[in-house]
Amino acid sequence: MLNLNFTIMQNLRNRVQLIGRLGQDPEMKTFDNGKKKVTFSIATSESYRNSEGEKIESTEWHNIVAWGKVAEIAAEYLKKGGEVAVEGKLTHRVYEPKEGEKKYFTEVNIHELLMLGGK
Repeated sequence: MLNLNFTIMQNLRNRVQLIGRLGQDPEMKTFDNGKKKVTFSIATSESYRNSEGEKIESTEWHNIVAWGKVAEIAAEYLKKGGEVAVEGKLTHRVYEPKEGEKKYFTEVNIHELLMLGGK
């Protein structure tokens, strides 16, 4: 039984699942070697009541990156405002412009995409 639990926990390491709405149309980039990358952001929202009974709404924005076939599908079918479910892993990267301070990015690098809602 311990081995099964260990295997399940190994599969859960750095696994992100989100359902949200696109903040903008996906942006596709094709590299010289033909590899395709798409980026977009999704908003996840939740609401709760605080100790005074007031309804509080909170929205978080998540940067999403997809590669290959998933990128092609996202670029073709996803539009701003559309609802999607994504699964992938959390990644961090640092970008240092030629002149300036380092910029830090946190992204969800997805490998699965499910379009929700209409059409």
